[in-house]
Amino acid sequence: MNPVPPPAQPQTSGDVTTGIGIMLVGMLLFAANDALAKWLVGGFLLGQVLVLRSLAGLACVAPFLLRPGGAPFRRMRRPWLQLVRALLSALDVALFYRALRDLPLADAIAIYMAAPIYVTAVSPFLLGERVGWRRWTAVGIGFVGVLLALGPGLAGPSIGLVCAVIGSFAYALYLVATRALAGTHATTLAATQLAAALAVGAVMVAAQGWAAAGPIELLLLAMLGVGSLAGHVCVNRALRLAPASIVVPYQYTSIVWGVAFGAAFFGEVMDTRMAAGTALIIGAGLFIFLREQQLRRHGLR
Repeated sequence: MNPVPPPAQPQTSGDVTTGIGIMLVGMLLFAANDALAKWLVGGFLLGQVLVLRSLAGLACVAPFLLRPGGAPFRRMRRPWLQLVRALLSALDVALFYRALRDLPLADAIAIYMAAPIYVTAVSPFLLGERVGWRRWTAVGIGFVGVLLALGPGLAGPSIGLVCAVIGSFAYALYLVATRALAGTHATTLAATQLAAALAVGAVMVAAQGWAAAGPIELLLLAMLGVGSLAGHVCVNRALRLAPASIVVPYQYTSIVWGVAFGAAFFGEVMDTRMAAGTALIIGAGLFIFLREQQLRRHGLR
């Protein structure tokens, strides 16, 4: 779900249909990856999960970095912001995986879906962007949705709930940093965030140790990195084939998959309170996105 430079407009209606299909596949991959992560973090140390996920991801990215002789890193723009962005990414992944230990899959995904709302709330202060009253109203509704989703947890929040909320805000700051680095090569962005997650995971392994894992389990842990990259490739490809205003709303189907996978593999059922909060989060997020697209078309952004 990383932002990318605005894609070229599609040439045919077939491009739009293909773009929607690829976006749906990407959301399926993300949700399946999250379900696998939920199962794995229940039996393995968090640092171990981060290390193997990051190594697998870096192995996939390495050929694209080596082909130009590392030139993307030699021309890296704003290196300190690149570092901050990478660390925010590592923090958001680590906190999301920790939240999955305690929270239902769909609940964790829904809380993270509030990140675009946080981006709108902080963009006037961090990016100097103007936010009108319509989007501020949507931000307020989105926050109500978050509070409703948290519900009884506000009285005595669990570690998982705290991790989900802090992680979703870290993810929002990561999105802000990515927006500020628009124009940076996607491979460079992917490699730096994977390297940061590897470093954070290595520190955690040094403190926590390493749990024994068989070949199949090691393969599944590595699949977390491959699955995440595959999801990002689908999102980026969809945005190149079709306008963002058409395909981005389909990202919310990840919650539908989260509900389905949570019920099928973990026996989880989203309650009415969480469903209502999720609906407000989705509605507010969609309004903010479509409003930003409208302003961009009129040259007001």
